[in-house]
Amino acid sequence: LVVGGPCNVGPGMVVGEELAETIRSHLDLQRETPNAKHTKKALKYYTSLASRAVSCGFAVDIFACSLDQVGLYEMKVLADKTGGYMVMSDSFSMGVFKDSFRKMFDCDENGYLQLGFNAKIEVFTSREFKCCGAVGGLSSLGKKSPAVAETEIGEGGTCQWVAGSLDKNTTMAFYFDITNQTAGAMPNNKQSYLQFQTSYLHPSGRKRLRVTTLSHRYTDANMADIVTGFDQEAAAVIMARYAVFKCENEDPLDVLRWVDRMLIRLVSKFADYRKDEPSSFNLMPELSIFPQFMYHLRRSNFLQTFGTSPDETAYYRTIILRENTMNSLVMIQPALLQYSFEEGPPQPVLLDTCSLKPDVILLMDDFFHVVIWRGEKIQAWKDKGYDELEEYANFKTLLQAPANDAKQILGDRFPVPKFIQTNAGGSQARFVTSKVNPSNGGMGGATDSSTVITDDVSLKVFMEHLIKLAVQS
Repeated sequence: LVVGGPCNVGPGMVVGEELAETIRSHLDLQRETPNAKHTKKALKYYTSLASRAVSCGFAVDIFACSLDQVGLYEMKVLADKTGGYMVMSDSFSMGVFKDSFRKMFDCDENGYLQLGFNAKIEVFTSREFKCCGAVGGLSSLGKKSPAVAETEIGEGGTCQWVAGSLDKNTTMAFYFDITNQTAGAMPNNKQSYLQFQTSYLHPSGRKRLRVTTLSHRYTDANMADIVTGFDQEAAAVIMARYAVFKCENEDPLDVLRWVDRMLIRLVSKFADYRKDEPSSFNLMPELSIFPQFMYHLRRSNFLQTFGTSPDETAYYRTIILRENTMNSLVMIQPALLQYSFEEGPPQPVLLDTCSLKPDVILLMDDFFHVVIWRGEKIQAWKDKGYDELEEYANFKTLLQAPANDAKQILGDRFPVPKFIQTNAGGSQARFVTSKVNPSNGGMGGATDSSTVITDDVSLKVFMEHLIKLAVQS
């Protein structure tokens, strides 16, 4: 589906034909104002279309290019249930659309599309644990088995799912629950078994089956050895997906509180501390950056709707539900690289206001945008044209380095990100300033020249509150 404007006739309409009628915003949806009068009917219609596509084994890809909203919020269910792609851009003439569309048809060395179609994924577990559900670009097939848990997370109540299409980056999250959680119910050193069977249609017309079997040892009742095998990056993404999925049916504010409660429970269970003594708090290295990921998740566009349209929120949420761990982490906590004369090769720096220095160039990647940010001093030299002069060849090299790295990111990623160049104080510097931790300037922080004025608390204040709550008796 290639769409350049909102549907304004028929059962899928999201806005009327009158130009005076404004398309719905988040506030309209919350308060059910007249602007949102078409939304419920449209959602019902697109959900029925999604069910028809799923039963036929189709994937619905959506390319939406428009300066205003086109109704992605209502159509999101089509891509979510069928595993189809979703690409959003301002215009069909931009690289985001052109390059993403071209990449979709890339072939391997044998001339086949690099996709799998009508995929079915089935889960088998040993008796001690069961599957609560899955979150990703898939739909439940409603197949019952002893591996199905009573608690549902995401697409639950089944041991088999269908996805209209898969590519090499498609990632699904599966959630499991222990059957008997009473202390001493599990014999020591017992192994659990888990198997995934994925069958799909290869573009050559052949059906392929991939079987993945895993085995893990159970921990003892006090979970002493669980931390040593804790993958905090995967855990952050699993939490993010669960939180984003909950936002479909719950108020984002309630979801934020739920994320906070889960984080407090985790650190109070596994950290070392003496009751009611925040100064004694210590978190193992395997858990130490998990709270930081949760801090950035709380501020992200996945849970915060302020300043974004329902279409943008729908797009961001659809993408995080299906990307791999590394890409999802970049969405939650963007990567920041610093280029300067002193440092030599680019250095990863903290996603913090203290990194916004006048004499450096920063490259920020948040998956959806790749931003080159130039400090005041660098921008002033560029405005004076120093990069054109032979004696300042090293300055020209410095300016080109981030551009070359950005080009590589744009070439490797799908959907292709939007490329932005800006400078300190420039109108588009907001892409960087909205993501950095306001270590100076936020609520309860000092202020100076690199201040970002925001109502958000800084990571330091967030951690202080977390520790205080975790050590409470």
